[in-house]
Amino acid sequence: MSAVAPVLPNLETPRYNERNYLNNGHGIKSWLLTGDHKRIALMYMVAVTIFFAVGGILAMIIRMELLTPEVDLMSYDTYNKMFTMHGVAMVFFVLIPAVPAILGNFLVPLMIGAKDLAFPKINLLSFYLYCIAACLLLYTIGAGGVDTGWTFTTPLSTHYVNTNVVSAGLAAFVAGFSSIFTGLNFVATIHRMRAPGLTWFRLPLFIWSMYAASVIMILGTPVVSIAIVLVAVERIFNFGFFDPTKGGDPLLFQHLFWFYSHPAVYIMLLPGMACISEIIACFSRKRVFGYPAVAFSSIAISLFSFFVWEHHMYIMGVSQYSALVFSLLTMLVAVPSAIKVFNWSFTLYKGSITFRAPMIYAMCCLGLFVVGGCAGVFLGSLGMDVHLTETYFIVAHFHFVMVGFVLMAFLGGIHFWWPKMFGRMYPEGPAKVAAVMIFVGFFVTFGPQFVLGFLGMPRRYAAYPPEYQVLNVMSTAGATVMGAGFFFTMIYLVWSLKFGAVAGDNPWHAYGLEWQTQSPPVTENFPVTPIVTHEAYDYESIDFPHRERRAPVHI
Repeated sequence: MSAVAPVLPNLETPRYNERNYLNNGHGIKSWLLTGDHKRIALMYMVAVTIFFAVGGILAMIIRMELLTPEVDLMSYDTYNKMFTMHGVAMVFFVLIPAVPAILGNFLVPLMIGAKDLAFPKINLLSFYLYCIAACLLLYTIGAGGVDTGWTFTTPLSTHYVNTNVVSAGLAAFVAGFSSIFTGLNFVATIHRMRAPGLTWFRLPLFIWSMYAASVIMILGTPVVSIAIVLVAVERIFNFGFFDPTKGGDPLLFQHLFWFYSHPAVYIMLLPGMACISEIIACFSRKRVFGYPAVAFSSIAISLFSFFVWEHHMYIMGVSQYSALVFSLLTMLVAVPSAIKVFNWSFTLYKGSITFRAPMIYAMCCLGLFVVGGCAGVFLGSLGMDVHLTETYFIVAHFHFVMVGFVLMAFLGGIHFWWPKMFGRMYPEGPAKVAAVMIFVGFFVTFGPQFVLGFLGMPRRYAAYPPEYQVLNVMSTAGATVMGAGFFFTMIYLVWSLKFGAVAGDNPWHAYGLEWQTQSPPVTENFPVTPIVTHEAYDYESIDFPHRERRAPVHI
């Protein structure tokens, strides 16, 4: 093994037509049977994009219905099915797998100097499990949908027999195993396949966050899988686990479901935070302020996430004393999240900031996360939650944190690593315009819903009092702008695959092992095993005055 002495090349390095993972084998078979983590990541990208389109179309249908106080476009039952299928598609098939399955799959081996993930065949199996789950969900939609809400709340999911609860639950169950296999692969790879010299405190923060999210996938997902199996058994064999008319306890399902589903929030958030750390460090040309604190905050979030599930159940008859304890724990989980925000802010302080498209997305993420996080403090407060729960305040909070932050962080990561993935640059101007469209559209969509919820408008209702119409029209208008921003993003990214300028190996002059490979990378990632001798984000040791070609930099 020899140390790598990489060069930060200029943007015109003609590497695109050389041998790489994209042209190393042609035909559908070479893709469908691949063990290359990078190709699997791209297959995930196509699948997740399809389900994002499905979820987005369902969301727009919902918003069109809510333009007027009366029920115009569909029946109440159809409306219930629409928001249920929207939630299932977006949560289980977009938000949870997006960053880990796409960017995590592509980048984890590259960032730690490995040639692939620890278990390439299991990685491919996880993708096919995702596809099987996707087919089950599409079957559910074609068979008439399901109307229990995406949480499969009992006794709704066990009592009524005219919906497709079993097939929808099976889709979520199989998708859960895809997450488990992905998490196992990441943990094994990070523990056993790091390059020589890449100690834990030289790892990129992307790896720390992905590791913490993987632990949640492994420990939390089996619990919700058990809950979904019990729902199916109760429906099929008439057992009494959750239905009180059969001797069951609906609160048992709530405990099982939320024990997973609140940690699942951080399965979505932590990988998004991973992207933000990398982007801010690169475009501020500074080390991440307080690297150990940010790294340990990811682990702390992973740990705390398993002890706050009952704050979803304050009005469900739980003990007021246990509710008080969980309210306190909910406030404590905000501490490691706040550490990340403050440390990102201090990283920006006196940095040499460049506002490229990925940085615009990162800044938008900070705004969304602060607003959504502060709203979470209201909901974690025992007294305030009684007033706000089951209202549109919940919808707004959930979308600010889960949808807004995660999707903006994902898009920031896609724009940041797009040149590495495909060797092509996207047009910078349209990318900035799209980022602003999505950000503004998002605020106009969900900002009014905080007000609606505080005024008392319940969620999941197709009809509402006329005095709420103005705010609902604002939400629909914002959703239209946001949807146009997403569509615009897809257009110019696809355009760039053929017509974008050749990116070169390191167009951002970023610091990290993934930027020391060619663009797109070769199948085996590294011609020789790199040896790491410096800490992560050592930007201060590199001179970047005017984006000129630089001298060699040893990692």
